[in-house]
Amino acid sequence: MNRPTFAALPAADFATLGDARVVVFGASEATPYDDAEPSHSADAPAAVRIASREFARQLSQIDFDLGFTPFPDPQDARGTVDAGDVDTRPDDASGNRARIEAATRAVLAAGAVPIVLGGDDSVPIPVAAGFADAGPLIVVQIDAHVDWGDVIRDEPLGYGSPMRRLAEMPHVTGMVQVGIRGLGSGAAWQIDDARAWGSRIVTSYDLLRHGIDAAIAQVPAGERYLVSIDCDGIDPAAFPAVAMPTPGGLRYEEVVLLLRGLAERGTIAGLILAEYVPARDDSRRLCATMAARIAAVTIGLVLGEGGAATRP
Repeated sequence: MNRPTFAALPAADFATLGDARVVVFGASEATPYDDAEPSHSADAPAAVRIASREFARQLSQIDFDLGFTPFPDPQDARGTVDAGDVDTRPDDASGNRARIEAATRAVLAAGAVPIVLGGDDSVPIPVAAGFADAGPLIVVQIDAHVDWGDVIRDEPLGYGSPMRRLAEMPHVTGMVQVGIRGLGSGAAWQIDDARAWGSRIVTSYDLLRHGIDAAIAQVPAGERYLVSIDCDGIDPAAFPAVAMPTPGGLRYEEVVLLLRGLAERGTIAGLILAEYVPARDDSRRLCATMAARIAAVTIGLVLGEGGAATRP
């Protein structure tokens, strides 16, 4: 297959994943509010792949974000492949959801972990739906907003509602929401609903007072974690290329420490990166690089240590 892949990993397709351990795929949109225009994050999967080329040749070196070498043999991708993008169209929301869910199910059926390059924040809904037969999940969300909207602009499945919709799925048994702050989470009843359901909300101020380890401690140990990262959960001073920049938020290092903590505490079952807006990035696409690094670190954590370690 002759197409760009994430970090120059081998290309694959969903029908022939073989013995893949990790599968990267893109999903530009699931349920946009405007079916006449592409998602604001429609170009994000391609932009993140392009940015990943900058460090592709370095993946056989020590990675201080991980503390080990993710791919000790440059010729061995350790079962990690890029399956390309799910076909999505803004005027076919139901079809988008079906195809994203089917792609997720195909990855899980192969025994692999999905790394999903979104896409707007409606993408987590069909991705999580694809886990329905894969056992219970704890959702760990990084976001500025709780995303417990119900019906917005006559649409219950848009990017303002993913955590409410995930909470309605029987296989989602818990939720920890990290980085919540500022405006944009809707009326108080949405937060009340989230807490009443059992979501553990860790605000940016909780992080400031108690640190990332206290946030990790909120996550039930020994479980499988679906990690959903809305890029506006990251401090806009570092990551401004989002639809709703909100002052404060996590630093890149805190995102990495959270991911590492999850890998030590249980099992990372999947990652969804959402709400990166390429049109708002700078000329060097530094936000795309950060998103690509978050995906690469997650891949390394899923694969585990494959070379000599040095603990940061």
